[in-house]
Amino acid sequence: MAPAAAATGKPSRALSRHYHNSVPQEMQLHRRLALAGRRAAGYKSTSALRSAGARFPGSSARSIPVKRREAEPQLDDILRLHRGGKTRMVSRLKLETIEQLRQVYTPGVARVSKMIEADPSLVYDYTSIGDTVAVITNGTAVLGLGDIGVLGAMPVMEGKSVIFMEMVDIAAVPLLVQSHDPRRVIEAVEAISPTFGAILLEDIAAPACFEIEDELKRRLDMPVFHDDQHGTACVVLAALISALKITGKRKEDLRVVFNGAGAAASAVARFLLKFGVGDVVLCDRAGAVYRGRTENMNPAKEKIAGETNRGNQRGALAEVIRGKDVFIGLSVAGILTKDMVRSMAPGPIIFAMANPVPEIWPEEALQAGAAAAEDGRHVNNALGFPGIFRGTLDARARQINEEMKIAASSALAELAPEGELVPDFMDKSVHRAVADAVAAAARRTGVARR
Repeated sequence: MAPAAAATGKPSRALSRHYHNSVPQEMQLHRRLALAGRRAAGYKSTSALRSAGARFPGSSARSIPVKRREAEPQLDDILRLHRGGKTRMVSRLKLETIEQLRQVYTPGVARVSKMIEADPSLVYDYTSIGDTVAVITNGTAVLGLGDIGVLGAMPVMEGKSVIFMEMVDIAAVPLLVQSHDPRRVIEAVEAISPTFGAILLEDIAAPACFEIEDELKRRLDMPVFHDDQHGTACVVLAALISALKITGKRKEDLRVVFNGAGAAASAVARFLLKFGVGDVVLCDRAGAVYRGRTENMNPAKEKIAGETNRGNQRGALAEVIRGKDVFIGLSVAGILTKDMVRSMAPGPIIFAMANPVPEIWPEEALQAGAAAAEDGRHVNNALGFPGIFRGTLDARARQINEEMKIAASSALAELAPEGELVPDFMDKSVHRAVADAVAAAARRTGVARR
């Protein structure tokens, strides 16, 4: 993103215009089906009203979304679900006769192979490639656990694979690349890429994740998507759009502060600026990231410093947060206090997304005066990546571009029930609606192959 965009704080005309047109006509039907399904299942909103019934500029009295804190699952229950692994490869065909064997395998399969040799595009019609995604990690940034290695990362990769299959019928294959060297990761992924319709990168630490994703996009004629960055950005934007409706705030007036300046925070910050948010300041353990800072910097932080923080603000989070409209946490548990929330502009929006324990619990943020607050259990990339990949594969898109991501965010915001920031993850019609919006955007922007 060009530094000039951050310097002026003006929204990208193309992306702002695209937001208004990105939800396909079918969306209202999807929304009605989603809400009907929630009612049929006896779903009850967990949104809560601020006891004071506060109003915010340009808003009417509306429900203030916050999920009640969930009980922690018991370890025995967790282990029971994980024992033996959560995924396996299964055949779509039932092999019952020798005649079927001759067709599925040799000699019949040779005829299919020759057809694909003559026309490689037929691989999408006669193999599983078009419905298969690689979920790839080197285990260097797993959840909030850090560099725990590829074996420790495997349960997380399996979990994403379960979500893919259960929500959108995509076969996902976890692949562990045991290397901290970006070049080795790139070469490994490039070598196995023909097996898949798309590549999802997961839990790879910054700054290596930027190099890996950028180089794979350059080398491969297929979608490559680092979910920690872009999936998170899509869902955060969806929640922000909903929060703006609730509070009456305007995107161009928003002053946003992040705690965290890694891959996810940088991607979300850029995405919000493209959407038209007024200004963004990122903080890390050394305080605000600003142009000219030398402490705890790297090339990735220097780049984001040139795109954010228009006023070149300095200081610790407790100083930088004063008067801000939005806090987005992608950092560590408990870093945000009630006093910090009180120091923000009236009726702030709080997304505390540290995993597994947030920077502040949503109910505590509301008690301190927040207008809307959520944590990473609900504003979670699991709401985004299933539909994004389903739509991408349905369109046989060559890439996942910014318009496709905006379409996903817009669809999620449109499907959020009244008074909620995001829709229900367990509602499969939500993921289908996101997929339709993403596929439509791919076709509209010329990256679809069907």
